[in-house]
Amino acid sequence: METDKLTADTATGRNSTTGPAPFDGPRTREALGTVRNGFKLYGALGATALLAVAAVAAGGHPVNTFMWVRAALLPLTAVLLHRMTVSASRGSRRAFERVRSVCVVMPIAIVGVDLVPGVCPLWYAVVQTVCMLPVVRVAFRTRSPELRAAFPGAR
Repeated sequence: METDKLTADTATGRNSTTGPAPFDGPRTREALGTVRNGFKLYGALGATALLAVAAVAAGGHPVNTFMWVRAALLPLTAVLLHRMTVSASRGSRRAFERVRSVCVVMPIAIVGVDLVPGVCPLWYAVVQTVCMLPVVRVAFRTRSPELRAAFPGAR
């Protein structure tokens, strides 16, 4: 029933789209692919950080609760951010705005907390900083001209 209405609208000229949606262009797809790959890399680095914490704990060295929780949450946030990026690639401006905002705030918050004296050892702060590098790249990529044009309402 719904397809008949769509066909009727298209046949009568009420469909105002003249081409692919702005988020459907090849440069936009490439930019969103870069963002998705950035989150995949972030997830892999986060999982590696979790394995590093487990290895340090297994070696008998002290590992605090903060380190365990942070190391476990980073791969989970990577999955959520990847899913939001997939939604954005399907045209969700709201998902795009969330990804864009989180990618600026998250590295500052992660690295900032790690630099508080006594929270975690230096090696852990370095590992967390390395994990944030793909997210920083994504933050810049989400501000590219291709993605700004694809999501014009985004701030």
